[in-house]
Amino acid sequence: MLPRVMFGSSDLGNLYREIPLEQKHLIIEKCVELTAPYTVFDSAGKYGAGLALEVIGQSLEQLGVSPQNVVISNKLGWVRSPLLGKEPTFEPGIWKGLSYDAVQKISYHGIIECFDEGNRLLGRYSPQLVSVHDPDEYLAQASSTVHREYLFEDILDAYRALEDLKTQGRVAAIGLGAKDWRVIPEIYEQVRLDWVMIANSLTLYDHSPDLLDFIDKLHADGVAVINAAVFNGGFLVGGNLYNYKPIDESLTADSQKLAWRASFFERCRLHGITPSHACIQFALSVPGVHGVAVSPADLMKLEENFQATQQPIPSSFWQDLKEQQLIPDFEFLK
Repeated sequence: MLPRVMFGSSDLGNLYREIPLEQKHLIIEKCVELTAPYTVFDSAGKYGAGLALEVIGQSLEQLGVSPQNVVISNKLGWVRSPLLGKEPTFEPGIWKGLSYDAVQKISYHGIIECFDEGNRLLGRYSPQLVSVHDPDEYLAQASSTVHREYLFEDILDAYRALEDLKTQGRVAAIGLGAKDWRVIPEIYEQVRLDWVMIANSLTLYDHSPDLLDFIDKLHADGVAVINAAVFNGGFLVGGNLYNYKPIDESLTADSQKLAWRASFFERCRLHGITPSHACIQFALSVPGVHGVAVSPADLMKLEENFQATQQPIPSSFWQDLKEQQLIPDFEFLK
């Protein structure tokens, strides 16, 4: 039932920079305009300590959009707390101009609290899609094998809460999103998922064969797959961060990434194709991928990226990338 495009909202929570409220309203208006009658937003209580959810609810209300014409995905695991210092403590230096801090609550009752707070922030709008936010990062905190098992039980308790919300008819579908996709199969063995969001892991530059096999399994099981962060944190379209970490030319791995990108940009120039268009079309072309999440932070890029989801790329471009050994000989790109 989901369309091919959903809009991320971390920028609406002032990720890296403070965006004026009026500009945020214009961004949401453009998202609705591009995808009406059904618009999908992916958000989280962590995004600006609830600011993104608040802005989505306010903007949709201001636009007079019916709740029946909006699908909202809320990744649960963080709730607001008082801001005691100059900046929030949950990710120092990342979020700008916030009025609240946030604390992590991954447990049965913690997830219910996150869900209820998200609904209050959204106003008349409520999430139909829910998930536990970044369980891979939660598990990465483990100091030992025993500690990790304890944290994994927290995640399973959180999913029991989501299953109860679905049984009660308060949500339509349960999912899982992660940057480290290897955590997803581990949880999938014990939790029945309706959808999965792969972030930073299935891109034109990074596409593990094991991940492709797992997506085949999900597709066979009827689980929808959303591909997100398809620019590797902006690197594939010219940014200086790769998956949110600064590139260091002195490191062999990073210099190889830069060399690959330079060659990729040159092939794009020769074919008259923007790097963002190539990345988005690759992300959508992988068998089993249902749709792609794009960032709406910039109005001009928002429309450009949306149009990139609608316009296939000639096979000659993919063939050129293969001949230049920039990508493997993927059958699905022929």
